[in-house]
Amino acid sequence: MSGEADRTMAIEEEIETATATTATEKNNMLKDRKVSWAKLRRIDSLNLEAGRVSMSGNHGSKVNWRTTLSLAFQSIGIVYGDIGTSPLYVYSSTFTSGIKHNDDILGVLSLIIYTIVLIPMLKYVFVVLWANDNGNGGAFALYSLICRHLKVSLIPNQQPEDKELSNYKLETPSSQLKRAQRLKQMLENSYAARILLLLATITGTSMVIGDGILTPSISVLSAVSGISTSMGQGAVVGITIVILIGLFCYQRFGTDKVGFTFAPIIFVWFSFIAGIGIYNLFTHDIGVLRAFNPKYIVDYFKRNGKQAWLSLGGVFLCITGSEAMFADLGHFNVRAIQMSFSFITCPSILAAYIGQAAYLRKFPEKVSNTFYESIPHAIYWPTFVVAVGAAIIASQAMISGAFSIISQALSLGCFPRVKVVHTSTKHQGQVYIPEVNYMFMIACIIVCAAFKTTTKISRAYGIAVIGDMMITTTLVSLIMLVIWKKSIWQVAIFFLLFGSTEALYFSSQITKFTGGGFLPIASALFLTTLMGIWHYVHKERYMFELRNKVSSEYIRELAADPDISRVPGMGLLYSELVQGIPPIFPHLIASVSSIHSVLVFVSIKAIPVSRVALEERFLFRHVEPREYRMFRCVVRHGYNDTLEDPVEFESQLIQNLKAFIQQDSYMITEGADVALTEAEAEVESQEETKARYANYSSRIIPNKNQGGVSRASSDPIVNKSSNTFSSLPIQGAEDEVKFIEKAMEKGVVYMLGEAEVVAQPNSSFLNKIVVNYAYSFLRKNFRQGDKLMAMPRKRLLKIGMTYEI
Repeated sequence: MSGEADRTMAIEEEIETATATTATEKNNMLKDRKVSWAKLRRIDSLNLEAGRVSMSGNHGSKVNWRTTLSLAFQSIGIVYGDIGTSPLYVYSSTFTSGIKHNDDILGVLSLIIYTIVLIPMLKYVFVVLWANDNGNGGAFALYSLICRHLKVSLIPNQQPEDKELSNYKLETPSSQLKRAQRLKQMLENSYAARILLLLATITGTSMVIGDGILTPSISVLSAVSGISTSMGQGAVVGITIVILIGLFCYQRFGTDKVGFTFAPIIFVWFSFIAGIGIYNLFTHDIGVLRAFNPKYIVDYFKRNGKQAWLSLGGVFLCITGSEAMFADLGHFNVRAIQMSFSFITCPSILAAYIGQAAYLRKFPEKVSNTFYESIPHAIYWPTFVVAVGAAIIASQAMISGAFSIISQALSLGCFPRVKVVHTSTKHQGQVYIPEVNYMFMIACIIVCAAFKTTTKISRAYGIAVIGDMMITTTLVSLIMLVIWKKSIWQVAIFFLLFGSTEALYFSSQITKFTGGGFLPIASALFLTTLMGIWHYVHKERYMFELRNKVSSEYIRELAADPDISRVPGMGLLYSELVQGIPPIFPHLIASVSSIHSVLVFVSIKAIPVSRVALEERFLFRHVEPREYRMFRCVVRHGYNDTLEDPVEFESQLIQNLKAFIQQDSYMITEGADVALTEAEAEVESQEETKARYANYSSRIIPNKNQGGVSRASSDPIVNKSSNTFSSLPIQGAEDEVKFIEKAMEKGVVYMLGEAEVVAQPNSSFLNKIVVNYAYSFLRKNFRQGDKLMAMPRKRLLKIGMTYEI
């Protein structure tokens, strides 16, 4: 320890002499500039930048109980609208042909009780919620978590620097459980398994998106059905359509505008249904509490046989919306969801179902509209108003959730380009997608007009929900094996218990295929195909660029070409390639025969994490030789991150480029003992490399006017093109920064490759159909890349090129 202390003191003295910083600045610098050099295999300026890891965020911090209670109350309005409005239609959807035997009510109530306890409570609240990705839930969150621990991503853009992110949280498999390691290797080596994993994620996501159509339809229609006895079913459908149109038109304002009112309304709704349930229980038949005995489930199946199995499709509707607890986790935390469901949602909906069962025991003929028939007359209209409000909130939450999921799929290259509008400055996950919104509105109107009743819509509704639940069970089981390293019997119990239960419900739901069940299956199949085609071509485009990336010899040949000139200004050439120079660059040179005095190859890269801290977002590297003033920049973002407007993004990129130049200059000037070339680093022993990295990591100093030697003081920017590719030698950090600033003054030009993707002439017929027709149609009818990344049109240069895949 004494040697460590002496080395720290020597470093502090050196820093003090070189920069004359204050004691406070030195302490902050030493705290912020710790770099885990021992983890890196070679010296790379991208690695240098990756070392600036900030542990910002509260992922690892504990939330106090006051905050947790506040989040628990807020979650009532966002998470439980769907499952909370299920008592409106469950009994009518279960007893579609009426109640044949009075004890059937007890059997169905027992099924409802144990279904709620088993799936929302045991599966989601106590297991699935913990399989979150830095606090985020949903199918893509599970997939991203798996991709970080297993190399199963179909796009090979992983870099060692990604593991340095503060949100990455990578764990290595336990040596005590070799099974996890074997399964990990099997999945990584099996291309078919990787495709199947992505396909399962996309399918689950497609089913949740389908809920964005069915939830508003069934929730609002069931709430408005309270006036069907006085105005007729036609009026109910008409009023429902008007409410839905207003609901979708309102989406552009964002849920954040009225978010503070959601929780009180749903809380009042839960109070109403719980109070009405308790009233009916003591007024009509307290004996229904016998349904807590699972014996009545057995008797129900013995008495009704196949009809009881078919009725499971209606019973399952009591837990629709359970997946919202996991999908909306990012806005809250695990403890908040557990508390709100255990102490408010679960008791309230159980009381509602028990009270309705007590009422039906006395009035079984009123099963077609059980909820409204069981309301005491004195509070009928207040309950109706609150029910409509709760149904609208349930629809709002599901629509917003579908928008958020599509936004995640878009950032991971699994959805065609659409406009994403962020409606909240507080919650980055609250987004609005205009194109999808109006497609949802049209679909909801068609569903309501075609089906007309909640009973018919319920035949379609359950299939999408149970399909997503089955996929979640599969993905969480994989996480339990590979990441949590649970024993095989624990995973088997989880998978068999919940998987078999969900499979039983699915088998009942699928029998309603011709009665409406085809709708979610068809929509899921359509969305899965659409997302699969887009991701396939997206991957093949990346592989084409990777195979045809520009060699360093081409850059040297370019420098020796007298016909290539440098023009004043800065150019940002966009590409998805994170390694090397994209093939679009020589195509640009062949067309223009000139290049800007400062050129940055910008790669927008999606990382399998929810968010990337701003100070960790930009990675830079020189394109050698250094005097060419060409850089590579990887801009990393998570699936919940927003790409800033062009002004802010440009400012952040330039500021980070300046910081990189200063740090890189200091490494050359003061750290020559560790400035190894890439080839030298590869052959040097690992022990020596670690020692050098450890020595250098403590010597990085804050961004001041570092003492780089200025080799040229002439103005680096001229008013006419230079006839030499690199007219000026390498300068010190201060002069290099001035060079960048003057290049900015001359103008920043955005260059974007417009690749026309076609199938190779010798490819299969299916590949030609997918690439030449399906993908081409999607690309032409959805947004272009410049609109998605908000590039300024007046400074945008598009470069056309054809990729054969």
